[in-house]
Amino acid sequence: MSRANQRSEGDPEEAASGPSGLMDLLGVAAVLVEADGRIDMWSPQAEELFGYTFDEAVGQYAAALLLHPEHQEAGLALFAEVVETGRGWAGPFPVRRKDGSTRTVEFRNMRLTDSLGDHYALGLATDRATVRQVERKVALSSQLVTQAPIGVSVLDTELRYVAVNGALAAMHGVPEAEHLGRHFRDVLPGAPFTSAENRMREVLETGRPLVDAQVVGRTRADPDHDHAWAVSLYRLEDQSGQVLGIANVAVDVTDRYESARQAERAQQRLRLMADGSARIGTTLEVERTAQELADVLVPDLADMVAVDILDSVLRTGRPDRGDGPALFRALAVKTAYPTAASEAIIAPGHLTAYHADHPAAHCLRTRKPQLITHLERGDLSRIAADDAAAGLLAEAGVHTDMAVPLIARGEIIGVMGLARARNPQPFDEDDLTLACELASAAALSIDNAVLHQHIRKAAETLQRSLLPRPSPRRPGLQIAARYRPAQAFSEVGGDWYDVIPLSGDRTALAVGDVMGSGIPAATTMGRLRTATSTLADLDLAPNRILTHLDKITQGLDPYIATCVYAVYDPHDRRLHLSCAGHLPPVLVRAGRPPELLDLPTGTPLGVGSGPFETSSVEMNPGDQLVLYTDGLVETRDDPIDKRLDQLLRLLAPPHPSAEDTCDRLLQELRHPADHDDVALLIAHAQPLTAP
Repeated sequence: MSRANQRSEGDPEEAASGPSGLMDLLGVAAVLVEADGRIDMWSPQAEELFGYTFDEAVGQYAAALLLHPEHQEAGLALFAEVVETGRGWAGPFPVRRKDGSTRTVEFRNMRLTDSLGDHYALGLATDRATVRQVERKVALSSQLVTQAPIGVSVLDTELRYVAVNGALAAMHGVPEAEHLGRHFRDVLPGAPFTSAENRMREVLETGRPLVDAQVVGRTRADPDHDHAWAVSLYRLEDQSGQVLGIANVAVDVTDRYESARQAERAQQRLRLMADGSARIGTTLEVERTAQELADVLVPDLADMVAVDILDSVLRTGRPDRGDGPALFRALAVKTAYPTAASEAIIAPGHLTAYHADHPAAHCLRTRKPQLITHLERGDLSRIAADDAAAGLLAEAGVHTDMAVPLIARGEIIGVMGLARARNPQPFDEDDLTLACELASAAALSIDNAVLHQHIRKAAETLQRSLLPRPSPRRPGLQIAARYRPAQAFSEVGGDWYDVIPLSGDRTALAVGDVMGSGIPAATTMGRLRTATSTLADLDLAPNRILTHLDKITQGLDPYIATCVYAVYDPHDRRLHLSCAGHLPPVLVRAGRPPELLDLPTGTPLGVGSGPFETSSVEMNPGDQLVLYTDGLVETRDDPIDKRLDQLLRLLAPPHPSAEDTCDRLLQELRHPADHDDVALLIAHAQPLTAP
């Protein structure tokens, strides 16, 4: 809150620095006239009101200067009465301006006497039209506050009541007079109203109004029951922009609030709602969630259901408010029995733009459901995509229809259509309420699935952008690498690989896995990969590299990661490796069975509980080193030893190229239901060619 809003009444600084804008609005002019009728003083406001400058007015006879001839006699009589009797006079009087025009001016005239006993007449004047305008506004405000059927109050900058109407006093159970001068929190104590007070202060601070905010609580008017109000708050400012306080408008919406609560409680008892809660949204797949909604509704509520989603939502995650008819994509269709009507419903996967009278278009425009209890044959064209579809619906005997918007997070993402044919009962309001409840729950699940797909795509894009694109050849090595995201609608993980050129024709090879999933894991992976590349330039031993990475990962809490880091020197044909809690690499030697390298496992990065060791093995031309993450071999059902044995069998000679080996391993070991991503790196040793 600004300092001006914090000052109390009677503060000298407030009195000196906070003038009211009302005087400026009225433009009050001051004119002092001597007893003989000559003007002795002429204020700047008088110049603006009457048009004469100071030099043009002072010393002139006021009646001759300011009054038309026909008004001068009456004006002189009033002037004489004020000067001679000392009785003040107030009222409107026509005045001649410098340009010759006439303006009605509101006067307040009084006699002044100086220390010598000489009399003067002081006139305070302002434009009568301006005065009337202010009076009308004041009268209107007063009537609104005192007579409006809704609660109205005005509070100052300290949130003390300065005006309250009878309706609000009745809501609070506190007389109007007992409001005045008291703080809001004193009249309405308690937690429910603390939030309202905080919102008032926010409106005072920002100037942004708050409209129709719901407040629920208990007042003295009915201390035993909750009441609900729709509250709107507006900051009040004077003509100069100085903050005067806040206006509070409250409407009692208790009946609406109670009805909503009762409806919610009743609907929770419905079997279909319980069924829907259990069956809708079991996955993060958009099409499946839409089909689950249709499966719940048919046949218990409808004979046929179609679920359509705005194509823009599927493509971009947001509804498109562009010109032209909206484009819907059919996601799910369900009928209770074989019927010709199924041919009239847009098949899943297809796009359509419904005509303006179609219930789907109505829902999109109004955000409200549409219930048609009785459909005549001529009405079927309203709910059909075209005339041919209307004929099929008529043939099927469709007689009642509902269209329900799918609204998630305040946005319409699609429409659900329901119809009955064999079921002779028309849809009623209770059916519509139930359909809307199920649609609301399903819409959120569908929107979550759409959001998940977009986030997953973004994470996968980020993941791939952070991974290197290694050259297929390094001195003495043929390189192949693959990254595959999780397949079963799980989030992208933090698996990575890297190929880093080092001095002396050496090459660093790394594969790692950040625990977790989604964009945070992918981002952490990128940071670790960057750190690995930076540390590799320092020409440290693999165990020293992992030691530094361990310290870095501890600063990325709560993430931990596993990693294998290896350096291959083609000149001495040696491979130096270090492991941090990762699955062992496979070395495939020419003429020998593939083997899991027996390396000291070490602890994962980020644990910080122990040193790492470097091992050294011989790697000759024709040998292959296979580095991989656990997503390649781990499953929910098979023991890890069994899967590692399968990996070794697939790597048995003869040895194809590194690229072919990558493809073979992914094809044989990966399954559509896998819930983890995979990073795979294969280095095939080659004879070192002379430069």
